[in-house]
Order: sequence, then structure tokens, then C-alpha cells
Amino acid sequence: MHLSEINTYPIKSLGGVSIKKSIVENRGLQFDRRWMLIDEQNRFLTQRNFPKMATVAVKIIGGGLRVLSGSETLDVSFEPATYETSSVKIWSSRCRALIYEEKVNEWFSDVLETNCRLVLMPEETIRRVNYFYAVHRDDAVSFADAHPFLLAGENSLADLNARLDAPVSMNRFRANFVVSDSESFAEDDWKKIKIGECVFHVVKPCARCVVTTIDQNEGIKTGVEPLKTLATYRIPKRSVKKKILFGQYLIAENAGAVLNVGDKIEVVETKNSPEFR
Repeated sequence: MHLSEINTYPIKSLGGVSIKKSIVENRGLQFDRRWMLIDEQNRFLTQRNFPKMATVAVKIIGGGLRVLSGSETLDVSFEPATYETSSVKIWSSRCRALIYEEKVNEWFSDVLETNCRLVLMPEETIRRVNYFYAVHRDDAVSFADAHPFLLAGENSLADLNARLDAPVSMNRFRANFVVSDSESFAEDDWKKIKIGECVFHVVKPCARCVVTTIDQNEGIKTGVEPLKTLATYRIPKRSVKKKILFGQYLIAENAGAVLNVGDKIEVVETKNSPEFR
């Protein structure tokens, strides 16, 4: 098995960046979801409510980010010009973030047609992983929904697409790592893996939502697929909440490692996967 894709999503819910290598940090890949857009109540903006966010592209350039929407371009420095902070909300968690200057916020508000502000998670802000899934006491996460890394398998997607009338792309699932040459849904059985020189704990399957129904290139909801089909075979039999699972969340054992596309993936330890419908 090998690492076929590395993807980072610098600004939460905006377009992803496919890269050849990346540094593994405690709270996720370098630059991954360290920025986020918030509404007037300081709550995070998401494609669930603003599908157009998918079409806003982000590039990592020297000194910052370049954001593109149609013919409009904005360069954003890695850190805001001011040091104004605010408490921001991601689901049930709150943390401190740095707020960007007004001209940046006006650009995003115009593009998304809603009042919003861009914020950065500074190094001193520590957002803890849910203790129930944490491996280490100091496990942290960026502005990602819950966990530092997300992995999915190419053949798991192929299995899904074989059941769909219209196949979907892997970008619907917004994974950081994509695995090649594994059996479909083999990742369900993994407890610990090694990618290149970095060991990862596989801590939790990813429960899927309506973001998977959004065409990431067009920024529009396309109906009920692939969730409808996934629901026929990717809900554990003993699941009380009937969550639809695709992909696995990871926590790194050794931050600081550099991962490269093509790195070998080894299964270090396995577990008993849930029985599905």
C-alpha cells in the first residue's frame, strides 16, 4: 500500500490543496485548517450552509495564502496585521483566534454574500481532541471538525462508485491522506499504521454529512447521493445514531515527520471492525 494523495485545506470548508509532501504537526498537516471563516455570532462557516465555499480556491504562496474566486484574487498574510482576538465556536468547542483586518473580511463577505470574518488559530491556542478519542494528554486539533488527520482508501471509493449511477470524486470526502492498493474498506480494521516514517493511531471512523452531496467543483448540492447509497451498507448494525461511515480519523504518534506522496503504508496493529448492514 502507498500514499497516493496528500491534501490540505488551509481555510476550513474552502477548496483543498493537493501537495506532494507535508510536515506532520501535532494538530494536523502543516497549514491544514489553521484558518476559518466565522459569522456575526463567531460561529464557523461551512459548506453545509454555504456550498459556494467549495469553489473558492486556496494556494499556499511565499508569506501567505492566495485565495481565488472566479476572477477575484486576494492575498492573505500568514498572520493578520492586528492582534485582535475573539472566542470562536466550532461545533461544541470554543477557542481563541486572531481576527484579520477589515479589507480581508470585506472580500470574503462579498464573495460568499454573507457577513463573515477570517480568523487564524495562533500557536498559543490549544484546542484539545475529545478526551474519549485522544491517545496522548496533549493531543490537539486545528479548526478541523474533530480530529487532526483524515484518511480514505481509493478502493473504498471505487466500491462506492460501482454502486452509484453517477460516480463521485474523492474530493467529496475531503481527506488528508488517500491510500492506494488496499482492499476496499480495509481501513476499518486498522488500529495503528505507519506512513513513511510516521506512526498514526486510527482512532475513529468518520461519520459523513451532506458535504459529500456537494459538487466540489461547482459548489452546488447534487441531490442525495452518495449519502443515500452509503446508507445502505455503511451504517454499523449496532449503531444507535445510524451514522454513515467512510474514512478514518488519525492521530500522529511522532509529529515533525515529513510525508511524501508515494510513501509506503504499513499496518502495525489491527482491530475488530464493526459489522455493517
